[in-house]
Amino acid sequence: MYSSSSNDFQKGSAYDSYSVPSAPPQPPPPPHPVETTATGIPMSLTSKGNLPPSPIAGGGLHSHSPLPWSTGLCDCCEDFSSCCLTCWCPCIAFGRIAEMVDRGSTSCGVSGALYSLILCVTGCSCFYSCFYRSKLRGQYFLEESPCMDCCVHCCCEECALCQEYRELQNHGFDMSIGWHGNLERQKRGTGPPRLQEGMTR
Repeated sequence: MYSSSSNDFQKGSAYDSYSVPSAPPQPPPPPHPVETTATGIPMSLTSKGNLPPSPIAGGGLHSHSPLPWSTGLCDCCEDFSSCCLTCWCPCIAFGRIAEMVDRGSTSCGVSGALYSLILCVTGCSCFYSCFYRSKLRGQYFLEESPCMDCCVHCCCEECALCQEYRELQNHGFDMSIGWHGNLERQKRGTGPPRLQEGMTR
């Protein structure tokens, strides 16, 4: 009787000596992914440090310097007809310039009449005409020369108008037929080249 129980005790001791293997240790949790911002630059370039040059405002990699005027300020005799028109009837010359620069939103008659009114009342029509010189330069990306626009018109009003008149002519405009006449010429394929924003109204 005791021998059987002792045998059972020995078997139980033998089972206890061999412990049940525990579960394998869990692998460490993966590190949190680093949030990256998409830059549009290939990783091969960034890893080597060869970053492309960042474009400047305007969409190009290089800035363009302003273009020179097609004629000089004192080259009035290059176009004798526009020189005579500006000397004797500056209101008409300015009206034609303003109509072209405004792209038909104002007529030659209205702009010329307003120019004459300012000239007769204040004698300072140059402060009105210099605004259109700045606008013309912006359309064709011309340099501000030989000095500021207001100074050019205050000191040499007739020369400035002649230069602007010739500039528009050299860009292919027929100043005598107005904006809408040039627009019709362009539709027929014989007009001046398009401006940066197109000849639309």
